[in-house]
Amino acid sequence: MKHDEFIGRVQHYARLASRGDAERATRATLETLGERLAGGEPKDLASQLPPEIGEHLLRYGGIGERFSLDEFYRRVSLREGEDLPKAVFHARAVIRVLNEAVSKGEIEDIFAQLPPEFDRFFQEAIEGPMPS
Repeated sequence: MKHDEFIGRVQHYARLASRGDAERATRATLETLGERLAGGEPKDLASQLPPEIGEHLLRYGGIGERFSLDEFYRRVSLREGEDLPKAVFHARAVIRVLNEAVSKGEIEDIFAQLPPEFDRFFQEAIEGPMPS
């Protein structure tokens, strides 16, 4: 998937007004995901993305900082400059496009590194909201 297609899909799924807003949501989500992933995983994931998008994973990537899903949401919100509900909605859109852009095996590698509390977030991003 090319850069413009990735950002266009984020803009569409997140219902954002501009490509700049979609870029900001993508950066905030992927930088935060990169912080959470350990070792070479951010680099492996970035290698399947356009360079301008993959670089967000590498900015803080590989440190494997352990933090909760709530902290993930908080960091995305701060980086994006949006309130928490909007930032979570935008992050889901970014993860949905990420899932479309990379191999199934790579998504499974991400799941393997994240605690179970992240499963619902990823599944809702990829498949739509889960019934309560």
